[in-house]
Amino acid sequence: QWQLEESGGGLVQPGGSLRLSCAVSGLDYYAIGWFRQAPGKEREGVACITSSGSPRDYADSAKGRFTISRDNAKNTVYLQMNSLEPEDTAVYHCAADQSGGCDQGYDFWGQGTQVTVSS
Repeated sequence: QWQLEESGGGLVQPGGSLRLSCAVSGLDYYAIGWFRQAPGKEREGVACITSSGSPRDYADSAKGRFTISRDNAKNTVYLQMNSLEPEDTAVYHCAADQSGGCDQGYDFWGQGTQVTVSS
């Protein structure tokens, strides 16, 4: 039984940092993408990391501020978010692409974690 569980969200002041985690179980080979959806807006891809650990597909809004990484020993993918802005407020989801390459669509999704950036 597969499971993707996000954690690490919360309330942070502008300019602050958060590290989101996506714990994966029940899957052996996968790429993980992080997505976000703010109220009234379409879902947006934030970043992806391939099964071999190559980060790719950073959103323009994330470049230079966010870093995606993975720890295969812990079956966990991280999204380090620095210099957070109110515009980053959204529910963040991770999703698994069983092709491993961030380019074949996402087969499984987590429930999401809320990130709120506000003073």
